[in-house]
Amino acid sequence: MQGRSRLDRELLDAEMIAGHLVPPGSVFAFLAEHRAELFPGSFTADLFPSRTGRPSLSADLAGSVLVLQQLYDLSDPQAADALKFDIRWKVACGRSLTQVSFDPSTLVYWRRRIAASDRPDRVSGAVAAVIAQTGILRGRRKRCVDSTVFDDAVATQDTVTQLVAAIRKVARVVPGAADVIAAVCALDYSRPGKPGIDWDDPVAKESLVSSLVNDALAVLAELAGPDAPERGEPEAGALGLLALVAGQDVEPAEDSDGTDGRWRIARKVAPGRVISTAGREARHTRKSKSKRRDGFRGHVAAEPDTGLITDCEMTMAAGEGSTDAENGVKMAARDRFRPGPPAAGDGSPAVPVPGAERENAAAGRDDAQPPAGAGAEARQGPDARLEVHGDPAYGSGDARAAYRDAGHDTIIKPGPLRPAVPGGFAIDDFTVDEEQGTVTCPAGQVRQMSKTRTVTFGAPCAACPMRSLCTTARDGRSMAIHPHDGLLRAARAQARTEEFKRAYPTRASIERTIAWIATQNGRRVRLRYIGTAKNNAWLHNRCAGLNLRTLVKAGLTRAGGAWALA
Repeated sequence: MQGRSRLDRELLDAEMIAGHLVPPGSVFAFLAEHRAELFPGSFTADLFPSRTGRPSLSADLAGSVLVLQQLYDLSDPQAADALKFDIRWKVACGRSLTQVSFDPSTLVYWRRRIAASDRPDRVSGAVAAVIAQTGILRGRRKRCVDSTVFDDAVATQDTVTQLVAAIRKVARVVPGAADVIAAVCALDYSRPGKPGIDWDDPVAKESLVSSLVNDALAVLAELAGPDAPERGEPEAGALGLLALVAGQDVEPAEDSDGTDGRWRIARKVAPGRVISTAGREARHTRKSKSKRRDGFRGHVAAEPDTGLITDCEMTMAAGEGSTDAENGVKMAARDRFRPGPPAAGDGSPAVPVPGAERENAAAGRDDAQPPAGAGAEARQGPDARLEVHGDPAYGSGDARAAYRDAGHDTIIKPGPLRPAVPGGFAIDDFTVDEEQGTVTCPAGQVRQMSKTRTVTFGAPCAACPMRSLCTTARDGRSMAIHPHDGLLRAARAQARTEEFKRAYPTRASIERTIAWIATQNGRRVRLRYIGTAKNNAWLHNRCAGLNLRTLVKAGLTRAGGAWALA
């Protein structure tokens, strides 16, 4: 059943005895005074439908601990110890000086219950409701977007380790697989560690790789062939992982087509490579050509003047759904601080529309939402437009089209043009006529675009006096015209204006916000959880804690039963 906080204070109440030691204006002091209003009983009531049983943690205690844990980047044992030994935590959470903490596994239980509920983002939702009620973002259209890579909680595994681990996982998870592996495999996978070979001998390593791949293929042929029974999710996942790691890093050996069983580690990195059998969603990525990172990518949108984080999303570091451009569009589309109701199913609290209370009252409704059918108009009106600031990663043609269609303004730096010849003609020197489907080169030659929007100028380039500035190709200049070529040209023209040059530096404020999220006490934050969903929940709670700290510094208080800024 749901736990409840005591209305009376204990004899050794931490706030009563040592509350003066907590710095005024800190998150600890704020929670000591207002945690019950920030996290009321309704915060967790839906998690405990039964009124019988042993009481769990109270809503205000659970909410306060979850916020403080992520704000200070503590592990579960560290958070439990802080609640037991740190006077600031005791004051903030309404504990007595002699009161012990709960077991660290309690936090695991709470995260699982919240993740499986209808409101998985309830912590960030509670803070978002405070932001909306204070009106601090009212009329503020600017949103700066950026991303950063977080190191994952698993070790990056080499090809041999992954193959051995995947075969052993099949033996553990799939019924009867251990006997099949013992019968069809050349290597003994019941012994711990890697197979013993001379690791300085290239021939021995290549022979081991061939044996591992052949064993994996033999296991798959027996357990996942056409005659194999239908598998449950854990069994199918283990077999799918084995199939993936058996193919992502290897290629036929030299002078082999793969049918003779000779394999070697490929001289390349497979796109979207799984880097660990323990965490299948962690990925390789690059911050630059020389800096490679493994983990997940956190995307953040923030209002530059206040520093408040308006949205965030954790994705794989590379692969489908991970690009900056598509996540920038996603965060703008579901921005909960624009007028109108939130996007369906995002779990965010409704932000009242100015004047909606009067319209609802006139229509006999008691909620603070716009009248039926008015949501789309509210979001598409002039007040609902955002001004998105971002670097070139957020300025793809598809993203710019999505912003345009949603009515948003963009201050996004375009990517640099790369002429075919250094110092020569770039795409902007060619004239594209979308109505006629033609492209005109600087020399006046006109060519028709193909159905795939490619164009080749061909023979006229041979005698063209401008050839040296245009192409070095023997068959003449050819190019592909982007489907949103007009938007990209307009973006490059916008970037040359003085107005853009004055507005673009606003984007730099997001770097400070990213530093708040990604560092703690001068060190880089490392993720503690496995999988995108759990790390996404962590990111939302982390941003909620940072937003609460920003609001407290801005003078957040409770006045007349409502949140306000002093």
